[in-house]
Amino acid sequence: MSELYINSLRNGELPTEETIPERVLQFGTGVLLRGLPDYLIDKANRQGHFNGRIVVVKSTDGGDMTAFGRQDNLYTLCIRGVEDGRLVEQNVVCSAISRVLSAKSQWDEILRFATSPDLQIVISNTTEVGIQLVQDDIRQAPPKSFPGKLLAVLYARYQAFSGDRTKGLVIVPTELIPENGTKLEGILLELAHRNELESEFIDWLESANTCCNSLVDRIVPGHPDPATYHALTEQLGYEDELLTISEVYKLWAIEGDERIREILSFHKADDGVIIRPNIDQFRELKLRLLNGTHTLSCGLAYLAGFETVREAMENEVMAAFISNLMLAELVPGIPYHVDDKVAQRFAYQVLDRFRNPYIEHRWLSITMNYSAKLQMRNVATLLHYYKELEVVPEYSALGFAAYLLFMRGTHQEEGLWYGELNGEAYPIQDEKAAYFADLWERLSPEELVYTVLKNKALWGHDLSQLPVLAPTISGYLLQMLENGAFATVSAYFNKNVLVDK
Repeated sequence: MSELYINSLRNGELPTEETIPERVLQFGTGVLLRGLPDYLIDKANRQGHFNGRIVVVKSTDGGDMTAFGRQDNLYTLCIRGVEDGRLVEQNVVCSAISRVLSAKSQWDEILRFATSPDLQIVISNTTEVGIQLVQDDIRQAPPKSFPGKLLAVLYARYQAFSGDRTKGLVIVPTELIPENGTKLEGILLELAHRNELESEFIDWLESANTCCNSLVDRIVPGHPDPATYHALTEQLGYEDELLTISEVYKLWAIEGDERIREILSFHKADDGVIIRPNIDQFRELKLRLLNGTHTLSCGLAYLAGFETVREAMENEVMAAFISNLMLAELVPGIPYHVDDKVAQRFAYQVLDRFRNPYIEHRWLSITMNYSAKLQMRNVATLLHYYKELEVVPEYSALGFAAYLLFMRGTHQEEGLWYGELNGEAYPIQDEKAAYFADLWERLSPEELVYTVLKNKALWGHDLSQLPVLAPTISGYLLQMLENGAFATVSAYFNKNVLVDK
């Protein structure tokens, strides 16, 4: 019995989980899932609204899987931030997870759980590149892709219950891609055809199961730094290898009708869970303003010498860039009809969240899958801004120039490209890293800008055709190469002397 379990029993924090059936299958063990869906289900269990625990599937052995085993599948969520002008510090021991199973070594057990009559819901977060169609054999143990694994689970369930239409599942992916449920459903159907599964199963797949589009919004950084972890451990009085920090704000918007609301009864426990027939407005606001601002700021802020979002927001120059980028360019560029007051209110709320003194959200973490995020979060906004205002968006151009500079790989180690900042190496965790390393090796900065903007495979559009965009980005890129990122953004805000961060 773990120290965490003993402390929780002593403090009366744990519900009687032995009596709660396993109703949820979850693909992924990441901090976002622990900080939002798993927390909300735990909260609903405590309030008597849901009565269901989670069986988690991890792609590989080791890592946090072994930590879950050592801690009786418990973890502490430390909620920190500001709400209605009040500082919030809340510690919750979450007990919604009943088991963590390895897809690699426990696939048979996962398929056995697929046939449980208690199972009703599937949740996933397999990163933004997890919901993709790849050639996959669902008879492998396990299939290699997340959609392949999920299809194998559904097929096992179909066979166990002889196609009973009441045994279908509600599937709620939380990956941050537009129409994530719709896309996942399409991949499942295509994989079913490619695996030559019977037409009766394909009919059951479509008619008995529901893939809901959903959106999650909560800043949940990775494991806290050693100093923060030590301070929290002192406060809690025990060690927790899975200790997770989150902000106060939370949103889980799910597209669904009354039947979905009935099955996902955990929504009754928290106003942050919203189930509506259409969630496009929530998706656009988060994708374009919060995530879009992160993406266009991360390279610039990191190259300017800032480690975290909070640190950047404490600097007058970077705070001005981030605020103006969001309010002056991204709000008017939202390619979806949103009331101006709603968008402005959301934007100011996001800026407050960025200033959260308790959250250490690292810019380098945000640069992961940089190119894909830029395409997904910012291209449509850029195009709509041009359509509406017919002028170059200066802040976006500055952010794009920093992206190009960040992607300048200088060397490889064990297949991973690295860039250099002030003599120190940093990882470029992007599938296009080799492409950019080659361009930087062969082309001048101006040629590189034009070549990248023109690449329809990257952006889905020829961005070199947008008026004045290429020369504007080139100008900022040349300034950064000569003076540095912080000096360049400082000069933009009419600083008379270039200042080194």
